[in-house]
Amino acid sequence: MRVRSPRISDGYEESSSSPSSTNKSVQLAAFAHDSDVAVFLPRNATLSHHEEAKEGNVAASDGVEVDRVGVWVSRTWQFLAQPFTWLSMLSRELDVTFVTGVMVVYGVSQGIAYALSRVVVDYYWRDVQEKEPSTVQFYRGITVIPWDVKPLYGLLTDLLPFFGYHRRPYFVLAGLITISVYIVLVFGGKLLASTALAMFVGASASAAMADVTIDALVAMKSREKPELASHIQTLCGTCSSAGSLSGFLLSGLAVAIFGSQFALGIMLVPGILLLVLGFTIAEPRLPRHLWRSGQVGKQMKEACFTMWDTMKIAQVWQPSIYMYLTWALVPDISEGKFYWFNDFDVGPGFSEEFVGVIYAMGSVGTLLGVAIYHRYLRHWTFRRLLLWSQILLALSGMLDLVLVTRVNRKLLIPDTLFAVVDEAVSSAIARIKWMPLLVLAAKLCPPGIEGTFFALLMSIDNVGTLSSSWVGSVLLRVTGIRRTNFQYLWLTVLIRNGMRLLPLPFLFLVPNTDPDLPLLPTELLGHDNSTLPQVVETESDDDEDSETAKLADLEPSNKGTQIEQL
Repeated sequence: MRVRSPRISDGYEESSSSPSSTNKSVQLAAFAHDSDVAVFLPRNATLSHHEEAKEGNVAASDGVEVDRVGVWVSRTWQFLAQPFTWLSMLSRELDVTFVTGVMVVYGVSQGIAYALSRVVVDYYWRDVQEKEPSTVQFYRGITVIPWDVKPLYGLLTDLLPFFGYHRRPYFVLAGLITISVYIVLVFGGKLLASTALAMFVGASASAAMADVTIDALVAMKSREKPELASHIQTLCGTCSSAGSLSGFLLSGLAVAIFGSQFALGIMLVPGILLLVLGFTIAEPRLPRHLWRSGQVGKQMKEACFTMWDTMKIAQVWQPSIYMYLTWALVPDISEGKFYWFNDFDVGPGFSEEFVGVIYAMGSVGTLLGVAIYHRYLRHWTFRRLLLWSQILLALSGMLDLVLVTRVNRKLLIPDTLFAVVDEAVSSAIARIKWMPLLVLAAKLCPPGIEGTFFALLMSIDNVGTLSSSWVGSVLLRVTGIRRTNFQYLWLTVLIRNGMRLLPLPFLFLVPNTDPDLPLLPTELLGHDNSTLPQVVETESDDDEDSETAKLADLEPSNKGTQIEQL
């Protein structure tokens, strides 16, 4: 079996045509299809056929019935070991540094950062800057803007190496920016609102840079091993949910102990980890003659043509429109609800610690959503799953209406219990809706510019999120929601719930196919298609340089192009 050298443009690649390699791929595909280890649940209530046969042989040879207690203990041990077995499999098949990178970026950088933006940053705007809910909701939209230009980061990470590396320098840069920004926020005293906003935008930009860098590897791995695509997204979703859960539990307590400004110092930890990741993640280095050849401008031009040609395909632009509409048509009113949580007159008057607990239960809900998707829903068609998840999301919003109208008290349900259940249920359904969109985006990425194109699709989602936040800001202002005025919060929630049904008429834009099937038509997957630029295969005396050079230079678009099956 011959193993090719790692791919320069996007990470690592292994290819072989030997029977042993084929058998291994078949076995891996079967394991990935049937395995439920990612959800930390027992696979079924009976022994596998192999174990049943083995048990039967023991009974036949020894004439002794299998000890049921021993079997139960064995199953329990297997159940507890499943997460570790699953992670071991992913580390072996996908590279341990890739798995570690997913944990750092999705779990620590994004998970904890998201928790801080929901708790510590909100308290910072309320207590330090003394801003109104609608203003904070507007600021939240501004901090999303760096995520809307993710294709730019993708182009840089795919095509502009530093010192021969495509990924490492951007992790290092993201870590340095994060550390610098939060040092200013923590030790800079009471900053001007505009300065503080600029700092948060900078932190958002660094998180987006780290995200697009790991997204490139996620998209590449999903394309190279499509049988593990849903497992990779499960890993990403699990790390994100676990990170946000830890962050929420920590952030509420940190605000209560240190205050909202000094609690922002927690974000120095993700910055340090990103810095370390940049120096440790495995990535082959480009030969010196390639990254000093001055071809970056030409390759960027070709990449832009590649993205444009790909976006013109109906199977790509139609779901992209839906990705935007599914978020943009639904207003985000989370800031109004947050201020109501902390109000002692008309609201429940929750403490900082308990607000963190509420959002932590939301993270538990997202973990549950990932588990439900992976075990029961990952083979549903995109359209069917998005239809029911959108309907359930609208229905779950009625729990907010019950809470803000205090109907739960008439039902003798405490605010504390109802709030955590509400957040967990809503977050689980939202995660179930989000997972197929991630799988869909990963499968639409052409080879060679995975980071750029996945970033483009995710930026479409982020523009939708920005629109949602600004529409929510307008809705909060129109309904008169202020720091101490929540008279029409129930109406705001009711309008939001009704608008959650607006994306349903646009579901025809989403492919009604199984997530495991290719999304692009067969005629677009041939060698003669003129949509994507080919990779030039050059010869070199050095095998390693030859393999990397094959994937480093792009042929001009007028010499024939190709779309590789995702």
